Amino acid sequence: MAAFFSNLVQFQGLLQMILVLGIGGSFPYGFHISVINYPSVHIRKFINETWIDRYGSPLHPETIMLLWSFIVSVYGMGGFLGSLCCGYLTTKYRKKKCQMFTNLIMLVAALFMALSKTAKSFEMILVGRFLYGIGSGFSLNIHPQYVGEISPKKLRGFTNSTVAVFLTLGKLTGQVVGLREILGSEALWPWLLASSGLSALVQLVTLPFFPDSPSYLLIQKGNEEACRKAIRKLWGEGDHQAEIDDIMKEKGAMASTKTLRVLEVIRERSLRWQVYILMTVMTTLQLCGINAIYFYSFEVFHTAKFEEYLIPYVSLGVGLCECLSSILCSTLIDRFGRKVLLWGGYSLMCSVLALLTMTLSLQHRFFWMHYFSVILIFLFVVFYGIGPSGATISVMVEIFSQSYRPSAFLIVGCINWMGLFVLGMIFPVIVDNLGPFCFLIFLGILALSAIFIYLYLPETKGKSIMEIKAEFNKLNFGKKETSVTENNFPKEQLSCTKL
Repeated sequence: MAAFFSNLVQFQGLLQMILVLGIGGSFPYGFHISVINYPSVHIRKFINETWIDRYGSPLHPETIMLLWSFIVSVYGMGGFLGSLCCGYLTTKYRKKKCQMFTNLIMLVAALFMALSKTAKSFEMILVGRFLYGIGSGFSLNIHPQYVGEISPKKLRGFTNSTVAVFLTLGKLTGQVVGLREILGSEALWPWLLASSGLSALVQLVTLPFFPDSPSYLLIQKGNEEACRKAIRKLWGEGDHQAEIDDIMKEKGAMASTKTLRVLEVIRERSLRWQVYILMTVMTTLQLCGINAIYFYSFEVFHTAKFEEYLIPYVSLGVGLCECLSSILCSTLIDRFGRKVLLWGGYSLMCSVLALLTMTLSLQHRFFWMHYFSVILIFLFVVFYGIGPSGATISVMVEIFSQSYRPSAFLIVGCINWMGLFVLGMIFPVIVDNLGPFCFLIFLGILALSAIFIYLYLPETKGKSIMEIKAEFNKLNFGKKETSVTENNFPKEQLSCTKL
C-alpha cells in the first residue's frame, strides 16, 4: 500500500494525463453506445412530428423505425471511416494534434444535436451521430496507443487498462444522464445527445499542457532532450535511464526502414503471430456475449418480478458493476499478468454462460431460477470487467512496436466497427431463432479463445518491446531461429496505414 501511494505521488503527472486522455478518448465511445437507447421513443416521435409539419401527413411506422435504425447504425459507419483515416493521419501529424482535432469534430456534432429540435430537423441528428462516429473512430484508435506510450514499463498494464475503465465509465455516465429524471425526458433529449461535447471541450482545453509521448519524441522526432523533459514531467524525478535505453534499442531496430502497408503487415512472417493474437482477442471481445447479456438482462429482470420503474436502476447497477470491475482489473493486471486475466476470464465467462443457458431454459419451471439468472448476469459482467475488458487493450498495445501500432490499430478499428455493425444486424435473428441457447455460440467462442491464448500468447508483463519481439520470434520463426536478429524484422515506415 505504501508503494502504491509512493507511485501516486511520483507519477502524478502521468495520472493527470491518463485522466485527460480518458475523458476525450474511450469515454465518448462508451457514452454513445449506452445513451442512444434512452431517447429512442422521443426521437421517433420527433421524426413523425417533423414530417407532419413539413408534408401534412404522418410517416408509416415502418419508415419511422427504418429512420431510427439508420440514426443508430450511422454511428458505426462514421466510426469505421474515422478508424480508416486515423492511422495515416496520426503518423503524419502526431497523435496529440489529431486528438485535439477530434475534439473539434465532437463539438460540431454536439452543436448539431443541441439545435436539431429547435431547427425541426431530424437530419441534423443523423449528421451529428455520423460526426460522433468519426470522432469516436479517431479517439478509440488514438487513446490506447497514446496512453501505452506515456507509461513506464512497470505501470504499462495499469495505464493500458484505463482505456477500458473510461469506456465503462462512459457507458455508466450515459445510463445515469439518460434517466428520465435527469436528461432523458421529452423536453431535454437534445441536450442529452449534446452533453458529450463537454468531455471534448475539457480535453481540448487541457491536452495542450501535456507533452507528446517520450517514445514518439525520441524515435520519430529524434529529440532526446524533449524526451527526457517529457519523462520528468510525466514520471517525476528519478533514474529513468533504463526506460530510455529500451526506447533507444527500439529506435536502433527501426534504423533502416521501407514502406510497409497494412496488408503487408498481415502477410509479414515476423508479425504473423502478433496478428493472430490481435485478431483473436479483438474478435473475442466483440463476440464474448456481453452485448447479449445486456440485451437479456431486461427480460430477466422482468421475469424476476422487478417493478417496471426499477428496471432502469437495476440495469444501472449492472453498468456500475462493469465499471468497478474494470477499475479492479487495472490494479490486478500488473500483478497477475495479461495472459492469466485473459484465459482465466474467458474460462470463468464460459462457466457462467453454461449456467445462464440452463437457468433461462428452466426459469418457467422453477420460480427461484429468475433470481439465480440475475446473480449470473452480475457475475458475467464482473468476470468480463476483471479479465478481457482491460487485458485485451494492454495486449494489443504491447505486442507491436511503436511504428507498427497505427497499422495494427487500423485492423483493430475495422474488426471493432464491422463487428458492431454485423452483430447489430444478425443478433436479433439469432435471438429469435435460438432464444437463450444463443449463449452457446458465445460459449464456444470463449472456450476456443481461452485455449488459444493459454497455448500461444507470451506473457508481456514487465517486458520491453524488444523482449516481447524476441518471444514472438519463437513462434514466427520456430525454435531453430530464435536467435533472429533485429535486421530480420520487416523494415518499417512512419506512414504505414494505407491498405
